[in-house]
Amino acid sequence: MSLRQKLLLLFSLTVAAAVAAVAWTVLVKIRHVFEVRDQEETALFVSQFQREFQHRSQEVAAAVNRLAASERARAMAFELAQAGDASAYLTEAQSMAQDAQLDFLEIVGPDGMIVSSAQWPARFGYAEPAAQNASAAPFLKREDLSDGSTALGLFEVHAVGGTEVRLIGGERLDQSFLADLPVAPGMAVALYSDPPVMPSPASGQVAVPAVPAFSPARFFAASGPVNNAAKFQPLIDAVRTGGLQKSAVVYLTSRREDSVIATAIPLADETGDTLAVLVVTIARTGMVDAQQHIRTIAYGVAAGGILLAIAFSLWIAARVSRPIEQLAHAAEEVAGGNWDVRVPSRGRDEVSVLARSFNHMTEQLAGQRDRLVQSERVAAWRELARRLAHELKNPLFPLQLTVENLVRARELPEAEFDEVFRESTATLATEIANLKTIIGRFSDFSKMPKPELERIDAKDLVERVRVLYENAAGRDTKIRIAVDVARVPMPLDADPELLHRALSNLVLNAMDAMPDGGVVTLSAHPKGETVELRVTDTGQGMTPEECERLFTPYYTTKQHGTGLGLAIVQSVIADHGGNIAVESPAGGGATFIITLPRAAA
Repeated sequence: MSLRQKLLLLFSLTVAAAVAAVAWTVLVKIRHVFEVRDQEETALFVSQFQREFQHRSQEVAAAVNRLAASERARAMAFELAQAGDASAYLTEAQSMAQDAQLDFLEIVGPDGMIVSSAQWPARFGYAEPAAQNASAAPFLKREDLSDGSTALGLFEVHAVGGTEVRLIGGERLDQSFLADLPVAPGMAVALYSDPPVMPSPASGQVAVPAVPAFSPARFFAASGPVNNAAKFQPLIDAVRTGGLQKSAVVYLTSRREDSVIATAIPLADETGDTLAVLVVTIARTGMVDAQQHIRTIAYGVAAGGILLAIAFSLWIAARVSRPIEQLAHAAEEVAGGNWDVRVPSRGRDEVSVLARSFNHMTEQLAGQRDRLVQSERVAAWRELARRLAHELKNPLFPLQLTVENLVRARELPEAEFDEVFRESTATLATEIANLKTIIGRFSDFSKMPKPELERIDAKDLVERVRVLYENAAGRDTKIRIAVDVARVPMPLDADPELLHRALSNLVLNAMDAMPDGGVVTLSAHPKGETVELRVTDTGQGMTPEECERLFTPYYTTKQHGTGLGLAIVQSVIADHGGNIAVESPAGGGATFIITLPRAAA
């Protein structure tokens, strides 16, 4: 065999192998791209589902809250609380459920017994454990129906008029709920709900396995029962057992074109028990067709390459193959994160131009990476400096007030001066300690300090802020501090220093909003399982747009403000499990409302 024949054979095999390698790599990449796309679509759908779920939750909560706040419900609750005749309200739940457009509604008396049930009127007098739900958020629950079946629903519990009477309302999670979910082309959504837990005939106790047997009849989509439901059983059982989201490829038939990527999402009640499994499937037909198309193209390219190799083998081997291999290797290095790789470039042909362009591209990428890293570092330092400056500003103001008080008190008699001196030095010591705490917490270059919880009373918190600012407001300005605090205990598990700084920030903002004087009102009142703190001013108020953007970091309406103050206040309140809102009526003034969970007795 001549050298030319050997070169032809070698190059032909090389072309075939190269095409095969490229085809295999492309197939792998295509599969990876489709998998990433499917994961992104699934994640997007999960996000949309969570928003839809939250929207439904808010609708249910709003409907139940409206019913609980109605005069009709209040009158009924008052009569039931006064040991009235519960039989008069046997059909009340059906009427109220129709008015509120709820699928489920039960009225539970002070004794925990059902007074009226819209979905099962005969349950009058039965105990309802869900009435003891203390959660502030809607929850999932399996509801028994009068025909012996069960339905999965989203429920809300709300007390009526401060009494022990409860309204338990909800909506079904059924085929109509699935039909409302936005799905992408090629995507399908189905829901599997567990069968009800039945008591043992002999003992009356629950006697079922940890995971009930899989029932294809309980697996349905928006259009009806799911075909080939048994194919999804291993995935659904794994989620029902572990309670965690899982994904797997499910082959509905023996053909790869009929396979789907299925993601199973557990839907749990408030105790963490999985009541249902939401299954999102994405067809793999597009990926399989694309891979088959790539294989067909690869076979054609291999055949054509071998034919061309006969005519151009020596020239291609010497002038093209090696530079291209170097360029492909360098591209893989760049894909792996090595942006310093360079390709040798010699000559003036197209391959050399491509190599030089590649080298120029990698140089630009490396330079952009370094600039990006530097910009991120500078931005991090700037944000830290802004937060630190804002946190230090609040303690400095009381220090200034205390020093000014000491200067003015120097003209007082000695006995009065001594008293003012003791109070002022105590305030100085406290605020200096606050400064040390702030500096210590910022020294780790990370984030806002975590609350160090202890048992406090909301009255003491408001009183501390009042004492701090009342003297300054009364002597130096036309601003008056008013207090409206309930006399009952209002215990909180909170960090007193963080809440003190948050309230102080709101008071300072209120004083800034009244340059011509006015009244700052501090109030604290219990609201069910929460405590509500309010800071109200009589300034010019704010526009609806300002109210919406007020807690956005770096947004400020002040000329020299940093825009971090209210964002930090919101962060402090959120760290305590509460929330903050602002109201500004058209007539002027603004009210900041802080709601914190009340500590258990």
